[in-house]
Amino acid sequence: MLLNDPPEHAIAMEKQSRRPNRLSAEKSPYLLQHALNPVDWYPWGEDAFAKARTEDRPIFLSVGYSTCHWCHVMERESFENEEIAALLNQHFVSIKVDREERPDIDRIYMTALQAMGQDGGWPMSMFLTPDRQPFWGGTYFPPTSRYGKTGFPEVLHRVHAIWTSEREKVMDSAGKITAFLRDTADAGSAGEQASSAAVDKCYNQLLQTFDGERGGFGSGPKFPRPAVFRFLLRYARRVPSSLALSMTEKTLAAMASGGIYDHAGGGFHRYAVDGEWRVPHFEKMLYDQAQLVTAYIEVYQMTRNPFYARIARETCEYVLRDLAHPEGGFYSAEDADSPLPDDRGSEGEGAFYVWTKREMDEVLGDDSELFCFAYGVEPEGNAPFDPQQEFIGKNILYCSHDSENTASRFNLSLVELETLLRELRQRLLGARDLRPRPRRDDKILASWNGLMIGALAIAGAALGEERFIQGARRAAGFALSRLYDPWGRTLLRRFRAGEARHAANLDDYAALTGGLIDLYEATGEIQWLRGAIRMTDDMLAGFWDSQRGGFYDTPAGDSSILVRLKEQHDGAEPSGNAMAAMVLLRLSDMTGNPDWHRKAEEVFALFAGNLEHRPVVMPFMVAALDRSSQKPIQVVIAGSRESPGSDRFTRELFTKYLPDRTVVYADGGGGGEEMAGMLPFMKGMGPIGGKATGYVCRDFVCKLPTNDPVLFGKLLGDSSSG
Repeated sequence: MLLNDPPEHAIAMEKQSRRPNRLSAEKSPYLLQHALNPVDWYPWGEDAFAKARTEDRPIFLSVGYSTCHWCHVMERESFENEEIAALLNQHFVSIKVDREERPDIDRIYMTALQAMGQDGGWPMSMFLTPDRQPFWGGTYFPPTSRYGKTGFPEVLHRVHAIWTSEREKVMDSAGKITAFLRDTADAGSAGEQASSAAVDKCYNQLLQTFDGERGGFGSGPKFPRPAVFRFLLRYARRVPSSLALSMTEKTLAAMASGGIYDHAGGGFHRYAVDGEWRVPHFEKMLYDQAQLVTAYIEVYQMTRNPFYARIARETCEYVLRDLAHPEGGFYSAEDADSPLPDDRGSEGEGAFYVWTKREMDEVLGDDSELFCFAYGVEPEGNAPFDPQQEFIGKNILYCSHDSENTASRFNLSLVELETLLRELRQRLLGARDLRPRPRRDDKILASWNGLMIGALAIAGAALGEERFIQGARRAAGFALSRLYDPWGRTLLRRFRAGEARHAANLDDYAALTGGLIDLYEATGEIQWLRGAIRMTDDMLAGFWDSQRGGFYDTPAGDSSILVRLKEQHDGAEPSGNAMAAMVLLRLSDMTGNPDWHRKAEEVFALFAGNLEHRPVVMPFMVAALDRSSQKPIQVVIAGSRESPGSDRFTRELFTKYLPDRTVVYADGGGGGEEMAGMLPFMKGMGPIGGKATGYVCRDFVCKLPTNDPVLFGKLLGDSSSG
C-alpha cells in the first residue's frame, strides 16, 4: 500500500475539525501532541488491557517523548494518516506512553527490543499480547518502505496476519522474551566481592575508545555521557599521571567550542550527529544541562581555567531564564524542531538556532565580520555533515578560530575581544528571541530536578553566584512541597498543570536525595539534610531487595509492570543503583550511619560481574565504588552564613576539587547540636572568637581549627593528598 504524505498545513487544518481522543485528558505534553490523531489511542492502563483481552487483539505500544524529532516525524507521516489509523483501529489496541513520565515502562520494552537484536531508540514501536508480553517491535517505521525500512502499513498487515494465523508462535516468542526479562531482573552476583580493580579497568576501557583528535569516545554520532566525566575527574585526582584529566578537558573543550553548545543562549543540545561536535540534534534536555554544569565546575576546580567556569555559568543562566517554573522547579526540555517563518504551520529541526550570513550582518552590522570569523559563519552555510539536507545555506555557530587568532586578526587584546564577543552574543540572543520558539516540555520531573538542584548548588558555591543557590533552594522547596508527601512518605515523579502524578522510581529518589545533599553542603541549611535522610529511608523501604541486595527500579504494587528490573548501566543519566550507592556513601559519612555504607557495598556485590568485566558501561557506579574505599575527609564549618568570613570559607572549599570530602556545619543554620548527635567527634566544635571557623578532619581525626580562609584552603589541600 502506498500512502501519500499530506502537506503539513493540510494536516493542521484537518486536526481542527477532529474530535479529541482519550489522550486529551492527560497532562503529558507528548500525549497531548497526539490527542487529535485519528488513531484511537489509549493511555497506559487497565482500560486498554481489558479491551485487548475482550477483543483478542494485540497491543501496539508507541513510546516517545515530546522533544523527539523522529517521534514528530512518525506522528506526521503515520499517526495523522487516516488509512494507517484505520489499520491500527481495526486490528490493534493502541497505547501511547511518554517515556519521561514512565521510564519504568520504557525500560522494560527497550530491554526487550534490544534482546530481539535490534537497536534501541525512539519512537519505540512494540507489539504486545493482551497481558503485556512483548513479541516483536522496532523503532521508527516510515509510511512507505524507504531508508532500508519496511513501511508501517506493511508491518501492521504482517503482525495482524501472524497474530491471527500463527498464534502459537507468537505466544512462544512472547514467553521466551518475558522469561529473558525476568532472568535479567534476577541477574547479578550477590555474595561476591566487588574488586577495586574495576577502577583501573574502567579507565583503560575508556582510553581505548577515546578520540584523541576531536575529543569524545568513538567516531560519531557523539553523546556527552556526563557520568564518564565524573569518573575520569575522580580518576585523575587518584592517578595524576594518567590521561584522565586531559581526556576530559579535550572533550569538554571540544563540546563547548562546537555546535552542540548554544553560543548565543547557553546550554547544550542533546548530541552531535557527526564526529566533530559540529552538527547537533537540537533538542535541549534538563538532565544534560544539570550534569554538564557539574562536570564543567569540577574541571574548573581542578584546572582553574575560567573558560570552564564561563560555560557552567552560561548554562545555569539558560536554565534559570528559559526552563524555570514560576514557583520553583525546572521544566524538562526544549524541542529540536521549531516553526519555520512561513504561514503554513511547518517546522524544521534547528530553525530557531541557525543563521544565514545575511541575518548575521543585519543583527551585528560592522561587527559581523569579526563574529563570523570567530564562529565560522559562511555565506553558503557551514554544516559539514547534514544527512537530511536541512541546513543548506544556514550556519551553526561553532568556534572556528581560537581567541588568540581572532584577537590578533582584529588588533584586540584578549580582554577586549571577550568583552566584545559577550556583547555580540547578547545581541544575537535578543534577535533570536523574536523568532518562533521551539516547543517546551513543561512537565517537572523529580529526578531531573534533583540533578539540577545539585548542579546549581555546586556552581553557586564555586562561582560565588547566590542567584544559582537561590534557584536550587526554590526548586528543592517546590519538589518537597509539590512532589513529595511527607506524611504518606511517597514521592511522585511528575508535576504539570497543577497535578502531581505517577509513583516515583528509584532514580527520582536517588537524584533528588543527591541534590538535597549538595544544597545542604553549599548552604549549611539543615532542612535539606533532613529531607535527604528522610528520603533515603523511604528509598530503602520502597526499593531495596532484601533477598539479593540492590535496588529495584520501580516500587512494588504496580500490577501493570511486567517485570521489576534493576538497572545497572549508565546512559544519558547514571543508573538509579549507581546514584543510590553514591548517596548512601555520602550520607553514611555525614551521619555516621554504618548501615548505609554496608548497603552500598551490597549494591557493588550484586553487580560485581559487570564491575569486573565491563565497568565502562557503569562509570558512575565505579566512581561510587572508588569512593567506598577511600578514608572520608570531613570538613566542618562552624558559624552561620551571617558569621564574619563565612562566605570566604565556603568559597575556599568549593573552589577545590575534593571528590571524597563531606561538608557539615556545626552552628547556626547547620543544626550544630543535631549534627553532633550523629557525629560525636563534632561535640565542642564552634566558631572561635565569634568568627567563622574551619575544621579539616580525615577519618574523624581533625587538624587545628582556623579562622583564616587561606590557611583553611591549605589544610584542605594537605588532607586531600594525605
